[in-house]
Amino acid sequence: MANMREIRSRMKSIQDIMKITNAMYLISSSKLKKARKNLLATEPYFEKLQSTIHDILVRAPHMHQIYFERRENIKTSDRKTGYLVITADKGLAGSYNHNIIKRAEEEMAKTPNNCLFVVGQVGRQYFTRKNIHVDCEFLYTAQNPSLFRAELISETIIELFTAGRLDDIYIIYTKMVTPLRSEVQVAKILPLERMKFERRKAGYQHAKFDPSPEEVMNHLVPNYLKGLIYGALVESFSSEQNARMTAMEAATKSAKNMIRELDLLYNRARQASITQEITEIVSGAKSLKK
Repeated sequence: MANMREIRSRMKSIQDIMKITNAMYLISSSKLKKARKNLLATEPYFEKLQSTIHDILVRAPHMHQIYFERRENIKTSDRKTGYLVITADKGLAGSYNHNIIKRAEEEMAKTPNNCLFVVGQVGRQYFTRKNIHVDCEFLYTAQNPSLFRAELISETIIELFTAGRLDDIYIIYTKMVTPLRSEVQVAKILPLERMKFERRKAGYQHAKFDPSPEEVMNHLVPNYLKGLIYGALVESFSSEQNARMTAMEAATKSAKNMIRELDLLYNRARQASITQEITEIVSGAKSLKK
């Protein structure tokens, strides 16, 4: 049995770790609330953008728009596919990073010509170790999702698509389904699908688009994509914080259980020490009597 000094030292170490895990839980909880609040504040604007795109498609159904080009004349084996993978900048978030990376590898295995974009240091380091080339990485974005950073990403993706260097672009991120459950999502960014907008319930509004529906669409779509990417960044950030809260809560609970067990061991060691001292005193007293 370990002596009392060793047990006290272990208990102190676990208590220090428990303070850290509890603090990380509280920090993640605060970040989660802030991120969800920011997302809710911007949703009405991007909802209106989506509604306006719907109205333009209804008004000018045969309008040529590069963002909707499917490029069906290109063979499947020749199509160039881009994947925007959103991971975290650090671990201690349970299986959050593992799930997103595993799904990204599964999707990339389906297409022969891939172009990889990574958000988050965990994903970048993983793909680098696997000798998978990362075409572009967006630093400091995972821990600070903002409209400005989403705009930088959307500009890069749009430039590659319009130049013909990419034919299909997907975003792989984690979405909070419920406060207790998150799922990895794969969404197609470009080309846009008309059916996605035509399914909307928004009614047709008689409006005049100046100078033309094409020019208005060229201005709206980049902003819409920026909002789409921003939403994915915030969802991933929220899922990361939620996963970290769960992991830190489990770690704190385990630390409490370990301290409880060590406390029992300490009491037993202390009792054994007292018993030994009493035995030695009694034995010494008997020796003196003799």
